[in-house]
Amino acid sequence: MSSFFQKENLIKYLLQGAASTSIFIVLLIVLFLGKEAIPFFSEPGISNLFGTTWKPVSFKEELFGILPLISGTVVVTIVAMFIAVPTGVIGAAYLSQVAHEKEREILKPFMELLAGIPSVVIGFFGLIILAPIVKELFGLQTGLSALTGSILLALMAIPTIMTISDDAISSVPRSYKEASLSLGASKFYTLWKVTVPAAMPGIVAAVLLGMGRVIGETMAVMMVTGNAASLTLSPFNSVRTMTATIAAEMGEVPFGSEHYSALFMVGLVLLFMTFGLVLIGQRYLQRQEN
Repeated sequence: MSSFFQKENLIKYLLQGAASTSIFIVLLIVLFLGKEAIPFFSEPGISNLFGTTWKPVSFKEELFGILPLISGTVVVTIVAMFIAVPTGVIGAAYLSQVAHEKEREILKPFMELLAGIPSVVIGFFGLIILAPIVKELFGLQTGLSALTGSILLALMAIPTIMTISDDAISSVPRSYKEASLSLGASKFYTLWKVTVPAAMPGIVAAVLLGMGRVIGETMAVMMVTGNAASLTLSPFNSVRTMTATIAAEMGEVPFGSEHYSALFMVGLVLLFMTFGLVLIGQRYLQRQEN
């Protein structure tokens, strides 16, 4: 009996250690970003951070306004999630409740395979295939736009949303479905009014993970969005995201310069934006439980 409690305590301490390590790593990341970004507060000053022009290399005046980067990130994320969320949730509902077993054996591995494709390969696909299609379809001057990047990011987020939502829907107790059907509800009504709402906490978690994938993606958006740091909310314009800016400029920036601190400040703002999304998701789940 004592050996059982010893094993139980060991597992408990291992789980506590894993959770504490995760929190500790996140704190270290925040401290590291903050340490490198602190010089920006004194020069050029935090008041210059939310300007409308990002021009870190200039003979006259270097400008570090990140509003164009934020707008590009927001546009790409919103359009991508507008495509990915309905597609992923509907696909998960179909796989979980409607598809035959043979269909599941084909479709689910296919979606998991899509999730494993490197982002640079998806970026090449967008650059060579998708961008010319978007250009011709919408009559744009260039296919390298926020819309092209959003479509690619949606393709990358759909497998995550669909796989986790499928697991959440499948884990809903069968008694819920049987009770609804026994009351005379149709299979379609039961699926969307009983099963999916019961699986909503898992679906929200899937959406948050998919959104995290979209916001954090770098290579694909850097290849197909045009990399124009312009303040716009139109998906048909070329944009530059925050992640693409850090990836494109960090390798050439002088260590300790204002530009260097500005890039870390961009990373810090992006981190807090992600934290904000997670908090919103948790607040929503708490309301659903209450």
